[in-house]
Amino acid sequence: MDVIDTHCHIISADQDRYPRAPIGGKQSAWATARPVDAEGLLARMDEVGIRQAVLVQATTAYGYDNSYVLDSRRRWPERFIAVGTFDPLRPDAGVRLADLCGDGGLAGVRLFTSGSTVPTQGEWFAAPETEDFWRRAGELGVTVCLQMRLGPATAQLVSVLERYPTVTVLLDHMGYPDIAASPARAGKEVADLARNPGLHLKLTHRNLERLHDAGDEAVDFLRPVLEAFGPERIAWGSNCPAAEQSLPELLDLARNVLSPLPGEAREAIFAGTARRLYPGLGNTQN
Repeated sequence: MDVIDTHCHIISADQDRYPRAPIGGKQSAWATARPVDAEGLLARMDEVGIRQAVLVQATTAYGYDNSYVLDSRRRWPERFIAVGTFDPLRPDAGVRLADLCGDGGLAGVRLFTSGSTVPTQGEWFAAPETEDFWRRAGELGVTVCLQMRLGPATAQLVSVLERYPTVTVLLDHMGYPDIAASPARAGKEVADLARNPGLHLKLTHRNLERLHDAGDEAVDFLRPVLEAFGPERIAWGSNCPAAEQSLPELLDLARNVLSPLPGEAREAIFAGTARRLYPGLGNTQN
C-alpha cells in the first residue's frame, strides 16, 4: 500500500547554517534528545518503504525560519515537500504567503498556537488582524496546518472556518481530543466539526496510542469521526522523531489500529488524502 507520512520533523546538526530559534524561546526536549536530519529521515523512510513525506517545520527548534525544510525539499524534490511555520499577524501576511508558496517553495504553512513550549492555547489565529492571511490562503489553495487543542480554542477554529469557507485547514493531531477519558465523547466532539467542509484531520500517534489503549472502545471514537468526515478528509502522520517510538513502530501502530477499516478507507488515510491536500506530491506513487 502507498504510504505518505504527512508529519515529519528534521533538525540539522549544522547550527551555523541553521541556527536554533525556537518559538517561545525554549527548545523542545525531543529536539535536543533525538534530532533527526534529512538524510537520517530518508534512511528511516527507506527502511519501512515510505516513498514520500511532508517535512513539517520543527517550530520548537527553528521558529519561523523555514530554511532547513525548504533546502531539504529542494535537494530531494521527489521525496519531500515542505510545510513551514508562518506568522499570520504580520502586516504583509498575504503577500508573504504568496511569495513563500510559489514554485519550489512551501507546499503549506503551519500555525503553532499551542505545543510543548507554548503551554497556553493561543487564540490569536482567529484575530481580525489575520484576515489578510486567511483570505489569501483560500485564494491560493494553500493547506494550513493548525497546531492547537480543542476545547480552549474550538470556538475560534469554528469562527475561522465559517468566515473563510474556501480555506483548507489540516488539524494537527486531530486537535488532541481526550480519547483516554471517553472515546465516545471525544469522537462526538471531533465529528461535530465535520460540518465545516474545509476542515481535515491529521491522525498521529498522539491519537493512535490512545485508541490502541482503548481496545474495543476505539470504535466509539473512530465510527462517528469516519462517518462525519469520511477517510478522504483524514491523513496519517508519524510525528517522527518527536514521538519516542521508531518509525517502523509508528507505522505498525497506525496499521494495527486502522486494520478493521475497509481497504479503500485505509488507502485514503495513508496516502490519498495527502495527495489531494498537497498536489506537489503527485497523483500516483513515484
